[in-house]
Amino acid sequence: MSRVGKYPVVVPAGVELSISNNTVTAKGKLGTLSYTYDDSHVATKLEDGKVSVSPLSQSNTARALWGTTRARINDMVKGVSEGFAKEMELIGVGYKARMEGKNLVLSLGYSHEITFNTPEGVQISCAAPTQIKIFGADKQLVGQVAAQIRKYRKPEPYKGKGVKYTTETVRRKEGKKK
Repeated sequence: MSRVGKYPVVVPAGVELSISNNTVTAKGKLGTLSYTYDDSHVATKLEDGKVSVSPLSQSNTARALWGTTRARINDMVKGVSEGFAKEMELIGVGYKARMEGKNLVLSLGYSHEITFNTPEGVQISCAAPTQIKIFGADKQLVGQVAAQIRKYRKPEPYKGKGVKYTTETVRRKEGKKK
């Protein structure tokens, strides 16, 4: 039995949710998101402002997709009403970020600056030269953009230099001994 799938998704005020065929579409103040689920394994129902997901059989695939489908619908509803954000910080001498139009320009100790093109549906802002905030309605897209930015210079374990999430802790190693 899925621990996540058995709970219904509550649709808040200001969010329109529609289910047609095997596609769930959520429309809110931050945009529109849709998700196509596998209707041969799970079924969805919209009743009284709540979406419930149920498996059609007791197979492992159906039970796995039960929780996944419910989580994806919940993330869509939360995304179009509140949105998702990831905050990152740059640690290192001379490491900085700035916005040029819709592009994020990073100075990460290389001989050149790195220009990151912001994809559609995501907003990037720099409150300080060493802080980056990524905001959007699609949880997967926000996480993917943050991972791509982090990939340019991952935090290293000796000095801790690099791009890291604000919630991340970098395990430090001891340096050389004489």
